[in-house]
Amino acid sequence: MQKLSVDIGLSCPNRDGTLGTGGCIYCRNDAFSPDFEKRALPVEEQLRRGKDFFARKYPQMRYLAYFQSYTSTYGDRDAIKDAYGRALADDDVVGMVVSTRPDCFDRDVAAMLSELKSASGKEVIVEFGVETLHDATLGRINRHHSAECACEAVCLAAAAGFPVGVHLILGLPGETESMMAYTVARVSSLPVSTVKFHQLQVLRGTELERQYLAGALPDMPVYTAGEYASLCARLLRSLRPDIAVDRFVAQAPEGLLVSPKWGMKNYQFTALLERTLADIGFPPLADRLAFAL
Repeated sequence: MQKLSVDIGLSCPNRDGTLGTGGCIYCRNDAFSPDFEKRALPVEEQLRRGKDFFARKYPQMRYLAYFQSYTSTYGDRDAIKDAYGRALADDDVVGMVVSTRPDCFDRDVAAMLSELKSASGKEVIVEFGVETLHDATLGRINRHHSAECACEAVCLAAAAGFPVGVHLILGLPGETESMMAYTVARVSSLPVSTVKFHQLQVLRGTELERQYLAGALPDMPVYTAGEYASLCARLLRSLRPDIAVDRFVAQAPEGLLVSPKWGMKNYQFTALLERTLADIGFPPLADRLAFAL
């Protein structure tokens, strides 16, 4: 199962002036969606190019349309619904993943997604950028929503019948391990199906980079790969056992990354984490990394 990123040219209320103009202090969208010329292409063409790329290696692959760039439920609702519908109409696409902010998901969005799910007969998964469940940190990183807002959005999406994923960032300024463990434990109390862990990355051109280079973040932990693997291993103890882990690390293009520079591929970090988990007697990752539609 492969996600195919689809960019439909949306923005974010934290960038267009509705909430703010600078975005979250760490955000540089092209770090994970670098192919910006895509947003001028029709949804069908973006999916075709993605399938052509993966089919060379994996001819039996099935696909999820992944609406990831910026805030995928923020903008003209009719245009968004049309884009979602065209993605779900693709015969090779078995479902879609909609990634959004908690404050951009409401009952109207849930109803729209439910209608599309029913009409297509395909799965719809909702992912939220939660990052942390500490209001002080959310304010410091310029998120412009509360922890309670995130919890309410997760519950609303789950009540509407969608599998729910959350993204969490580990190593945010001012956050101790106990604070991160609290966030993981609280996520475990919510109707969450999957979680993505990301190490905080300092990217060029962001406010986080400016603060980092100015020495203004003495309380921001900077982990080695081994330290981060140990942190993940310990935090997994706070995660509800039936929640699947989609990933543990993010990877930005080398030219955009300021810190941390581990020089590791995802599979290399996973192997390191496996060894770390084995050392503390934790079950193999294979038991936690599969999410079947």
